[in-house]
Amino acid sequence: MPAETDPNLIVGREFSEDAGVYKISDELALIQTVDFFTPIVNDPYDFGRIAAANALSDVYAMGGKPLTAMNIACFPIKQMEKEVLRAILAGGIEKVHEAGAVLAGGHSIDDLELKYGLSVTGVAHPLKIWMNSGARIGDRLILTKPIGTGILTTAIKAGLASKDAEKRGIEVMAELNKKAAEVLMRHPVHGCTDVTGFGLLGHGLEMAIASKVTLTLDVRSIPLLPEINNFAGLGLVPEGSYANRNFCSSKVLKSESFDPILLDILADAQTSGGLLASVPADVAERVLDELREAGVSDAEIIGSVSARSSGIIELR
Repeated sequence: MPAETDPNLIVGREFSEDAGVYKISDELALIQTVDFFTPIVNDPYDFGRIAAANALSDVYAMGGKPLTAMNIACFPIKQMEKEVLRAILAGGIEKVHEAGAVLAGGHSIDDLELKYGLSVTGVAHPLKIWMNSGARIGDRLILTKPIGTGILTTAIKAGLASKDAEKRGIEVMAELNKKAAEVLMRHPVHGCTDVTGFGLLGHGLEMAIASKVTLTLDVRSIPLLPEINNFAGLGLVPEGSYANRNFCSSKVLKSESFDPILLDILADAQTSGGLLASVPADVAERVLDELREAGVSDAEIIGSVSARSSGIIELR
């Protein structure tokens, strides 16, 4: 499809950005996004919370504030009790309200496969939009949530995850990126994205390509969910994560002795993951301290940005 041409379309579909951005005035831009998927946890209320947090995240990843949301629901009304749908929608609206937004309506259809998510509209200043193309040489990379949700949910489906690991994973996926975004907004942010279906490697690679830089990741600094190494070692890796790894393989530099299990984890397809932000080196530690003070306790500085080549990820 040909690219849209509109002088007010600041961010369209030409690039691998998290949301579309349309300029309304010199002081106001609209951020628009939509996301929905099939259940990844058993409890319908938790599913609603996670799906909503995941959709709202794209607005935070652009440096915006969510304003309104619309439900998107596909539900097998003849095969499933209405109470299930009510619980899903209740979980979703909880997160919409936590984000400070309002639910303006939505649309549902009768479908044999259950799906739920949101269409979200947010706002930001047109000159303060965060994009994945802004990472600069010398920046530090901050990740605000641990990774491993794809592997963990696979282990949950197999009945191999402990109750504590399952609870922790649900907490992480249902957590909004609101606090993290609010802290980052107090500092210069050169580039940002959220880590979702393409995994840390895939979304990091999008940033590296768009910014024409190399991202160097310190693998030992990357926060992981509990038990993820064990689950990955057992082969509990979702198909999408393998696809991510294979897609990124030609653009990832690593030693021959690099643990392939770690590579699977780095490529793991995430749901409602954290923000990956590229910030100036001289503010990185301060940003990290403020994130932790704000309750974003898993945030870590996981790497840096260099110019040794364009569109590459180096693993150390």
